[in-house]
Amino acid sequence: MSTGTTLILTGALHARLQQHLLPPDGLEAAAILLCKRMRTENRLKLLCKDAVLVPYGQCTRDRDYLEWPGRSLLDAVVLAEPDELSLVLIHSHPGGLYDFSLADSESDTRVMPQVFANLESADQSSAVHGSAIMVPGGAIKARVYNYKHQMAPINLVAVYGDDIRLFWSDDNRPSHRPIAFSEEMRSELGRLTAAVIGYSGTGSVTAEQLARIGFGGMVVVDYDQVEDRNLNRIINSTVSDASEGQLKVNVFRRAAAAFRPEMTLKCVPTSIATREAVLAVAEADILFCCVDSEEGRFICDAISTAFMMPLFDVGVVIPVRRDKDGRLAILDIHGRVDYVQPGGPTLFDRKVYTSASLRAEELAKRDPAAYVEQVKAGYMPGSLEQSPSVITVNMHAASMGVQELIARLYPYRLDGNSCCARTMFSLAEKEYEHFSEADFTPQESLKLATGLSEPLLGLPSLRARQ
Repeated sequence: MSTGTTLILTGALHARLQQHLLPPDGLEAAAILLCKRMRTENRLKLLCKDAVLVPYGQCTRDRDYLEWPGRSLLDAVVLAEPDELSLVLIHSHPGGLYDFSLADSESDTRVMPQVFANLESADQSSAVHGSAIMVPGGAIKARVYNYKHQMAPINLVAVYGDDIRLFWSDDNRPSHRPIAFSEEMRSELGRLTAAVIGYSGTGSVTAEQLARIGFGGMVVVDYDQVEDRNLNRIINSTVSDASEGQLKVNVFRRAAAAFRPEMTLKCVPTSIATREAVLAVAEADILFCCVDSEEGRFICDAISTAFMMPLFDVGVVIPVRRDKDGRLAILDIHGRVDYVQPGGPTLFDRKVYTSASLRAEELAKRDPAAYVEQVKAGYMPGSLEQSPSVITVNMHAASMGVQELIARLYPYRLDGNSCCARTMFSLAEKEYEHFSEADFTPQESLKLATGLSEPLLGLPSLRARQ
């Protein structure tokens, strides 16, 4: 399970850094990362909001030497002060040395006290700043200093773009990545935490797969209890669970203990639209949204943006119609998997939910009976089926969602991952359709990398109680 410190960058910012730090002239270059500190119960995440690129002309540059003036650092301080951001000074090693040199350490000894002095915060004990190096290929190794100027490695540098790139502090082979489905893959997943929001049809299958492929930690959120109508599509649920009104998350707790007793598991029996659930999910690295509500997807979208967390959203629907004799007929069987990378087109940008659909759902909640019926008919709108036998479709869609994660972490697609921001299938038409990032227009979000700033996710309903 993830612990220690993680530095997170978007794929777009990483590409911008790589272009600047590793120019064609083969000489060293520098930049300064501006990072929001996000402290959870068990770890520290540095969410990289932006970077100040140090102009080449202001530096003395060589293949294995770099000297740059303090004006860029002052520029970064001005940008960092309002939000008390952490600074991470990063430079390149064009020769490929994937470690900090003696000269790097001596430089940190001189510069870090200046950084702390220029960025005095109300609580110095919570402040950290750092340094990092990038080598050809884009791999990053980083470290942080606390207010006492004590150094510690940043355990993981995570880049969330078309591919999910992970650079571990104890791995000196940055160009080597595990092969999908291998023991190396399982070992690496054992160092990560996944969050699954919604433990029902697709959620129970998704959680089962994530646990079995090796995730070291999981956070599972669902407020609901098992009912008889759930038994045909919630993995591991039993008649006793339904008769006793067992919490859905406890079904997974019991099942996971039998085959993954070493996995760290946190079950949260509340709605994702609660402070408790959002704080629990903040511990995770990867987010899976398997809910059947507009509000649930809205919250997952907000978490992905604020915490810079890659989001996989899974949806299934089976539209029906009535023929002239009033008999039901299936029009199609649709499934959808969206991969949302931080800073890219959100679920809202992709119209998975809209402002109008959020308002309509909120109105329906004022009529509880109608809302319950609406949710029950979620798989087959237009029918009266309250217990549709859709486990085969759910398994197909959930497996596609988990497979999308594997493809991003351990790339194997012949044409790359950029074309699969969304995958949709039609079982009736036997078609799979793929959409790229360019097929959606992202709106600039002021909430990107805001972390645990109050109110959480910018929502007054999630504000800490006094």
